[in-house]
Amino acid sequence: MELWLQETLAQAVTYIPKLIAALVIFVVSLYLAGLLAKVLHNILRRREVDPEVSLLLVRLTRWGLIIVGALVALQQAGFKVTAFLAGLGILGFTVGFALQDVSRNLVSGVLLLLQQPFDIGDLIEVQGYLGQVEDVTLRATELRTLDGRLVLIPNADVFTSSLVNYSRTPRRRIEIDVGVAYDSDLTKVHEVALDTVRLLPGTLEEPAPWLWFHTFNESSIDFTLYFWVDTRETDIFQAKSTALQAIKEAFDREGIEIPYPIRTVYLEQSQG
Repeated sequence: MELWLQETLAQAVTYIPKLIAALVIFVVSLYLAGLLAKVLHNILRRREVDPEVSLLLVRLTRWGLIIVGALVALQQAGFKVTAFLAGLGILGFTVGFALQDVSRNLVSGVLLLLQQPFDIGDLIEVQGYLGQVEDVTLRATELRTLDGRLVLIPNADVFTSSLVNYSRTPRRRIEIDVGVAYDSDLTKVHEVALDTVRLLPGTLEEPAPWLWFHTFNESSIDFTLYFWVDTRETDIFQAKSTALQAIKEAFDREGIEIPYPIRTVYLEQSQG
């Protein structure tokens, strides 16, 4: 009995430091989990992330750190958690394989919310669709196209694809192709076209508007007109429409013809 008591006391003396260390590790993990959760919450709030998504991310972070701390504490206390982790890994692999598309979209949605390549209401082009962002859920990005369709694009596709954010591009270049008649004064055409677009709302002085004549077409001499606009002052599509109308009116006033295609037909009269 005395020998058993001595062995028990010896084991207790050996185990108590491990138990204390395990408790310290667990308490520290609780503190760090709470601290990092608060930091993440503040970051997400400044980025104006959806409150439900923010709450989910904060909880996942907090409980993930607590679980890791608990496992480390158990390992320190002498418990064999290797077998448990192996079983957990197999289970996680099985579930992850079954839900790989869901998990990919979930992770991609979280990364999109954190990196913020676009905001709600931005005009973007991705996966061949052009439209305004209406929402970013944990599964898909909702895009309202210019013709009114609501397109749901999986977050994984949005995250891995090339994306153009037109709302974050304050300067855009507009190109307009025009053809004038062969008897036109090209110097006058050059001056009238440039003077017209310079006066349009939102047209930038720098880079300055310019044009170049490039093709002798069947019925016209063709040129392309380039000018830059400030998208904060004018819509890109409206700016091009306004420019086309203004150029047509200016050419009509100055007697500059935009010709129709012309065909000359020769008829040979047979003698007989």
